[in-house]
Amino acid sequence: MLSRRALLLASPAFAQDPTFSSNVNVINLLATVRDKRGQLIQNLTEEDFILTETGKPQKIRYFSQQTDLPLRLGLLVDTSMSQEKVIPAERAAAYRFLDQVLREKLDRVFLIQFDTLARVRLGFSSNRSQLEGILNDIDTPTRKELRAAGGSGTAFFDAIGSGAELMKAETGRKALIVLSDGVDSSSDQTLATAIELALRADTLVYTVYFTDPAFYSLGFGVPNGHAVMARLAKETGGGFFEVSKKMTIEAIFQAIEQELRSQYSIGYVSDIPVGFPAFRKIHLSTRQKGLVVQTRDGYWPKRP
Repeated sequence: MLSRRALLLASPAFAQDPTFSSNVNVINLLATVRDKRGQLIQNLTEEDFILTETGKPQKIRYFSQQTDLPLRLGLLVDTSMSQEKVIPAERAAAYRFLDQVLREKLDRVFLIQFDTLARVRLGFSSNRSQLEGILNDIDTPTRKELRAAGGSGTAFFDAIGSGAELMKAETGRKALIVLSDGVDSSSDQTLATAIELALRADTLVYTVYFTDPAFYSLGFGVPNGHAVMARLAKETGGGFFEVSKKMTIEAIFQAIEQELRSQYSIGYVSDIPVGFPAFRKIHLSTRQKGLVVQTRDGYWPKRP
């Protein structure tokens, strides 16, 4: 089984700095900070953060509040039969989200739908009409498709793996947004390996838990994906959201958009020799009490 944490990737800002060698152990973090009420805090400076690696204080060498780094998004839509009633709402909210978030010639997004299999419907694109056309075409399998697949199923974890694979070669801010009830019944991957693959691609995962209670009331079991989606978001440094009467899917997409625009980019050069590449715990906090920092919590050093 693959391990479950992040792999180091060098920040583009470091790559442009001649004082940093390719052999330097550079660690880059994207962090979001909230207060006790859940409100985003966007006015912190480098001096407001405390960073340690395996308990040892580290000096922050790169700090930015800028959001002009290219944004790479993957939209993963669950089209299994349990989602049939909620897909129209997901589609409409996704239209508006992409229209507001994507900056022409700078940001790009890909689309994956998953039911019995995970399928890349569109590779990286910034063409809004193309994206909307594919979104409009995303739907649950036909009876013919279900028969060919030998029945219904949901390849949720495989979809995360496919998205991570597309992200591996990309730079900038990277995030997967997953719309699902979190139930998996046909993946080759496990939850642990899905998390590992996302972290190795240095990609945040935002999960949107959206269920159709009527489907499960018909005797198709009980949705058990809540904890799965919460864990996936937490361990990759993303965010978990649940659609409800108080929190609509439109409001959730707005919250994700705001979070993506409110991240701190923090980088440091570890002063701990690489040695054996065992997992290293990172802890990022603020000097101001009562604030919650959301980021990945570790990495495996890469030998030079």
